[in-house]
Amino acid sequence: MNRRELLLGGMALAGAALVGNAQAEEHKHDMSMHEHHHAAPGNAALAASASDCIQKGQVCLSHCLILLGEGDKDMAGCAQSVNQMLALCGALQQLANQNSKQLAKLASIATDACNQCEEACKKHAEKHPECKACGESCAACAKECKKLAA
Repeated sequence: MNRRELLLGGMALAGAALVGNAQAEEHKHDMSMHEHHHAAPGNAALAASASDCIQKGQVCLSHCLILLGEGDKDMAGCAQSVNQMLALCGALQQLANQNSKQLAKLASIATDACNQCEEACKKHAEKHPECKACGESCAACAKECKKLAA
């Protein structure tokens, strides 16, 4: 690439940024003209709990995979239960945010997955803080899920 191509590419990039900023300002102005009613979902605590479970579960799963790669086969059960919990809590968070009619059914299943994940993580909690944090977040999420059944 020569200097001319580099300069032309830079100018095109700067122009695109200016157009993008102008469009964003225009959109911002247009949106201020509309009145929106933002209500927190009725299941905000459950959605937040599921989100926390997902975040801590991803850290735990990454840790398990590293240890499995180093030959620590004791982490296989933990990794499997975390992986299953992640799938269910992702869906749980989405349905909670949408106040879905299917939420109670999924919460029942997610409760089981969170309890299983908590039990698997407890086995490693003293040695691995990632497992401890994941297990605690799963316990909290299971508690929130049970509130739907009450």
